Amino acid sequence: MPDHPAQPDLSAVIKAYDVRGVVGEQVDDALVSAVGAALARMLKDEDPATGVVVVGYDMRDSSPGLATAFAEGVTGQGLDVVNIGLASTDMLYFAAGTLDVPGAMFTASHNPAKYNGIKLCRAGAMPIGQDTGLVTIREAVERGVPGGPGGGSVREQPMLGDYAAYLRALVDLREIRPLRVVVDAGNGMGGFTVPEVLRGLPLDVVPLYFELDGTFPNHEANPLDPANLVDLQKAVIEERADLGLAFDGDADRCFVVDERGAPVSPSAITGLVAVRELAKSPGSPIIHNLITSKAVPEIVREHGGEPVRTRVGHSFIKQKMAETGAVFGGEHSAHYYFRDFWKADSGMLAALHVLAALGEQPDPLSGLMAEFERYSASGEVNSTVVDQAGRVAAIKEIYGGREGVELDELDGLTVALPDGSWFNLRASNTEPLLRLNVEAADPAAVAALRDEVLAVVRA
Repeated sequence: MPDHPAQPDLSAVIKAYDVRGVVGEQVDDALVSAVGAALARMLKDEDPATGVVVVGYDMRDSSPGLATAFAEGVTGQGLDVVNIGLASTDMLYFAAGTLDVPGAMFTASHNPAKYNGIKLCRAGAMPIGQDTGLVTIREAVERGVPGGPGGGSVREQPMLGDYAAYLRALVDLREIRPLRVVVDAGNGMGGFTVPEVLRGLPLDVVPLYFELDGTFPNHEANPLDPANLVDLQKAVIEERADLGLAFDGDADRCFVVDERGAPVSPSAITGLVAVRELAKSPGSPIIHNLITSKAVPEIVREHGGEPVRTRVGHSFIKQKMAETGAVFGGEHSAHYYFRDFWKADSGMLAALHVLAALGEQPDPLSGLMAEFERYSASGEVNSTVVDQAGRVAAIKEIYGGREGVELDELDGLTVALPDGSWFNLRASNTEPLLRLNVEAADPAAVAALRDEVLAVVRA
């Protein structure tokens, strides 16, 4: 098979966790074919018995073609490809887990239509990131990947039915009270997976934007931005629904709104799911990143679990889950990780837990979540700052000298104040930004602390 020629510096495209860029400018058939070849060579070097890579792709117009080019790179090195076709990212993780083979998912998640990329994992859905092979792949593509022996084959194997059955076995919804639920798929992969997963359950599903359309004609498939929840909130109220669910483009994240149309914080969902998982696995560790609400470790301890705090990012969460045997992990960004799902994240599985918890008792969702929503938070506030390190140092100097203040630098700078409020200030890995998250007793206290910190950061 022909060689893949050397590529220029790819650090802007092959990043910490995935491959991502503008199609036709940064990401094209030649690049992804070379990535496939480099992945195959790395896997064979690590384990000569490696024989198969599973590939899935989202609804973007560019995804099928890129997945085909990637498969050509893999098969050119002598490995076979199992093509599962259209898939959510967690469905690809399911395939990599249940087949016990490495995988590649073609998606740019919530990014606009012009983007695409690849999320890579090893057998058992173990992530491939910058510390676990992605740098090796990038350097190989930059050098040029030698041709391989060829001979690999491609076969198609749909996995949607198996994926849905697996999730439904983990969370049994058959006996819950009937619920009316609005689901906003944002024209992303939730429109493909939700109908199959929820089929035949005591749920009256009101679909919003289930048509697969990688141009995102209705709104961005990024529910972390409040503007993209407006349609869902309106529909929940108009339909007199019990709750609303919103998925991002590749449906690995799920956001929840209650019967009033009010967003439920991912920290509260983390607390709820943690309690459910601890009921099945008493005393287990529960992972939470350092930006989740301090209510999460409080709740975990109250229910006999062991809270374990980590840095932000799925590679850190999954590593800690492996080290500790944690049953569950949650992030402020609505990524939820499950030991029973190969330690991988699944927005759909988190959604099933919320539906089960609500349907197993009579209260509305706002009432059910009251014990998990204990504090107020700012959400992430970004500031463009040239001298990031200097601004963080200034904050550290100002707050570090105050009585009763505790500092830690697990990930950026976290400052805990004597009144129970806290904030975290982190530099972006890819942009000249400082990211601020604040939590305090009530919205007024959050605003006051936020403004106090921003006055220094933006000085």
